[in-house]
Amino acid sequence: MDIIKHNVSGVKICEITGDDIIISTADDILDVIGNLYYITESDKIIIHEKNIVPDFFDLKNRIAGEVLQKISNYRLRLAIVGDFSKYTKKSIKDFIFESNKTGRIHFVGSISEAIKKLS
Repeated sequence: MDIIKHNVSGVKICEITGDDIIISTADDILDVIGNLYYITESDKIIIHEKNIVPDFFDLKNRIAGEVLQKISNYRLRLAIVGDFSKYTKKSIKDFIFESNKTGRIHFVGSISEAIKKLS
């Protein structure tokens, strides 16, 4: 896991990158949160869809809900960057739509869009 730090007008945003799956369970997000907060003191996170287990996008197994609940509990903001057009089930489309409305979780198509939403 690598961390890219973005600073936009004094707002610290951390982008998590890597070649492997970083989030495969709800507990994995706790590790990310701990590392980011203590290393960077940032409460804004960008993560790439490719670094999240594909099961996250199958709402039946509840990984997405548990991960996003932890983000909410810790009062963090999260942007997930990827191409979400490939998810055709109504449930995940609705989930993404509703998440984007809250202002705390954003599913976006680019890093620049993620930075804009989080800053």
